[in-house]
Order: sequence, then C-alpha cells, then structure tokens
Amino acid sequence: MDRIYIGGSGKDETLLLKLANRHGLITGATGTGKTVSLQILAEGFSNAGVPVFCADIKGDLSGIAKAGVEKDFLEKRAKDIGFSKKYKYEAFPSVFWDLYGEQGHPVRTTVSEVGPLLLARLLELNDTQEGVLNILFELADDEGLLLLDLKDLRAMLAHVSDRAAELSRLYGNVSKASIGAIQRRLLVLERQGGDHLFGEPALNIRDFMRIAPDGRGMINVLAADKLMNSPKLYSVFLLWLLSELFEELPEVGDPEKPKLVFFFDEAHLLFNDAPKALIEKVEQVVRLIRSKGVGVYFVTQNPLDVPETILAQLGNRVQHALRAFTPRDQKAVRAAAETFRPNPDLNTERVITELGVGEALVSTLEGKGIPSVVQRTLVRPPSSRLGPVTKAERRELIQTSPIFGVYDRSRDRHSAYEMLAQRAEEELRQEEKQREAEERQAEKYGEPRKTRSGFQLPDFGRDDRPRSASRKASSKRRRSRDSVLEAGMKSAARSLGSSLGRALVRGLLGSLKRGF
Repeated sequence: MDRIYIGGSGKDETLLLKLANRHGLITGATGTGKTVSLQILAEGFSNAGVPVFCADIKGDLSGIAKAGVEKDFLEKRAKDIGFSKKYKYEAFPSVFWDLYGEQGHPVRTTVSEVGPLLLARLLELNDTQEGVLNILFELADDEGLLLLDLKDLRAMLAHVSDRAAELSRLYGNVSKASIGAIQRRLLVLERQGGDHLFGEPALNIRDFMRIAPDGRGMINVLAADKLMNSPKLYSVFLLWLLSELFEELPEVGDPEKPKLVFFFDEAHLLFNDAPKALIEKVEQVVRLIRSKGVGVYFVTQNPLDVPETILAQLGNRVQHALRAFTPRDQKAVRAAAETFRPNPDLNTERVITELGVGEALVSTLEGKGIPSVVQRTLVRPPSSRLGPVTKAERRELIQTSPIFGVYDRSRDRHSAYEMLAQRAEEELRQEEKQREAEERQAEKYGEPRKTRSGFQLPDFGRDDRPRSASRKASSKRRRSRDSVLEAGMKSAARSLGSSLGRALVRGLLGSLKRGF
C-alpha cells in the first residue's frame, strides 16, 4: 500500500504516502464535509501503519474508534465512485486524550518545557511583560529552579519581585507593575482551566506514535469541545505539540511513509493576533519538520486563515465548498482557486461555490512532488462510525487503552515552589540564630537586651570599652557574617546555574530540547 484513496472524479484520487509529509490543507464552509475528509484520511493513514493525531472539536470524530453502520447514502456513494468491492465497515485503534482529564487520558506538560515564547502568547502579554517573563526563565535556569506547574511560576514571580532591584542590574529592567500584570493574567488562565495543562507526569510525545498489534497506526483523538472555550489555550497547546515533535524526533529525510500525521483543526486560532515573530517561527518549524517524517495538515474554513508563507508549503489540498456572499468571501474563493494547478476543463473559481456536501476539489502531489491537476471529486464514505461514541463506549475505550494508568494520576515533585519555600525557611533560621547571637553578645557586655515583646531590659553592668565602640564591633561582625553567607549563596547559585545552563537548550518555539 503506497497511497490513500480519497475519492473518485472519473478516476481514483489518491494521496501518495511518500509525499504525505509535504503537508496539506482541508478547507471549506461549515457543513460541507471537512470532518469526513479528515476522518477518511486518518483511516487511510492508520491502515498504512501511520499514527495520527487530531483534535475533535465537536465530539463526532470520536466515532472513528467504532465500526460504521450500514446506511443507504454511504452505500450509494461507494457504488457511485466504484468503491463498493473494497468498502467495509471497521473500527480503528484509537486513544482518547483530554486536557481536563474528563473525556480521555490527561495530557500535561511543564512550564519549563513550554518556555517563555508560547507562555507569553498564552497569557497575552505585551512586549515589556514578555521581557520580564524571559528574565524569570533565565533566572530559574541559572539557579536550578524547576518550573513544573503554575504554583512554581507564581512563587518565581514573587521571588523576582523581591529581587527586582538586583535583577534589573543583572538582566535588565524588572518592573513590579509588569510582574503584577503577569500575576493577574495567571489568575485568568487558572479560571479558564489552564492549570490542567501544567504538571507531571508530562506527556511523552512518543506515546502519540504507537502502532497497534495488528500493524495499524494508533489514532490519537484530543477531546477539544470544552477546550475550544479557551482558544488561546487550544492554540498554544497545539503549537507546543508541534514544537515537541520538531525538537524530539530525529532527521529521517523523505521516508516511504510518514512517522506521524498531525491534523490542526480550527487552524485560524493558531494565527489570530499572533505576533510576526511567532508566525515566522511556526513557518520555520513547518518547513523543517517534514524531514523528521511528520506531515502537518491544517483544517479551517477559509484558506486566508493560514498565512501565505505557510500556505505555500501545503502541497496536498482538499477544498470543499466556499460561500461568496461578502467581498472577503469572494477574495477567499479567488485565492483558493489560484492555489490549484489549473484544469482546462474546469472553472475552478465557479465550481468552488457550487460543490455539494461530500464533494471537494482535490489536488495532491505526484511524481517528483508536482501538484496534480485539480479535479472535482466525490469523497469516499468513511468505514468508521459517523457521529460520536457514547459515554459508556468512551469509558470502555479509555480503560482498555495501552496507556491506561500512565498519565491518569498527577504527581507533585520538589520544584521551584518547594525550593524557594525552603530557602525562605533557611533565611528565617539564619536570622533567628543571628538575633540570638546578638542577644548573647549584648548580655556579655551588659548592653540593654530586647525581649521578644520589644521591651529593653535594664543595663546592670558596663563594658570596659566605650558603648559606641562595642556597637561598632558588633555591627562589623554582623556585616562580615552576612557578606560571607550572601557570597556563599550567590557562588553556589552561580555554580549550579552555570552547570544547569549548559544542559538547558531551547528550540525554535522556546520549548526545552532534551538529551543535551
């Protein structure tokens, strides 16, 4: 098997597996059949032994885990395109994931792994606030403070605020107003459920690349119906996954078939209000990740939702109907038509507005990566269920999953929150020891001693030395002790930071590279 069957146009329209890592695009207005196109492509990749990741926006994609039910319109479509003999109903090996842990296995990462670039995008920070966040990450890396979850991040923000003046001299201006703004944005994120994303055990990206015992690729379905209520969280999570794949997987060149295919549904959310710097980095990742054997397929309503620099890299196209009611709609239709290799027998711009449900204009890469002539195509019917699984079916699928129990219980190990709390306790103990030493010194020379209540005890004796000299000597010794302790702590922090800094390397989207 070297290709995936998409549908019929008078001839078979297929997608070559060898060129499937050249990425793709599925577009069309609501209700025109985009989800079914995604479903049949996912089925095809799975049958070819290629793992798949896709987000289930409406819940109906979950039916891919169950065999379809015979229906007249499905049988008719299969007959119309000459697919009847090969058409069968079957379930596909699937793993359900859910950021909230309600409709699938929890999926988590750590604050350190996400990095400052994507976290600033998630918190909607301005340039100044993003600069402070970068300083926070730099300090955490320098001092060996693990940032695993949001309580670590809050503790680190308080730590940076306490040392604002010192850090401003070392790293650049650290404004307490900016720190306050970041803290407020963290509260908003927590109310949106963003705290579920951060923690441990963190996702091992290779769990998305499993092969079922029968040789088919596992289809990873992310429950995103609730997640879509927080569009920024959804988009940053998917960008982080893309970044992880890019950083973790080895170079493989152009394999006979992809190592993984990634479907980004509602792709416009990835780019809405995204700064130019982020879009440039996403473009770079999309361009380079194909050599890791990963195919990225964007699914959206309008081709204009995807920046031109990224759109140009999407070689395999399935274009469902577009409506042309407004000037922007008409521009989108023209833009979509112009991206196809022309067919002299087809008015592409006109046909885009006339396509029925389950029809699409299809152009895929062939031969040496040259796009095929665009064809009006009847998309094949899916073999799996059209519509969602039931709650009972979902629960059974989760409990029989190959990763059941791996991510389902969270853990909280020693990290920045605990380390900073431990430091604070140690400083309090040092201050208490210093106060007691000063009291003993005062008693020795007969100086008035302050009680815990703040009252002074009477002076029953006199020191042979002038009192001012006694106080100066005590103050000098105290400063000396402080400077030695402070120097020791800073030296240890620098030593730990320099060794850790050599191990912490961040990739294009700011996430941690591993294995250094």
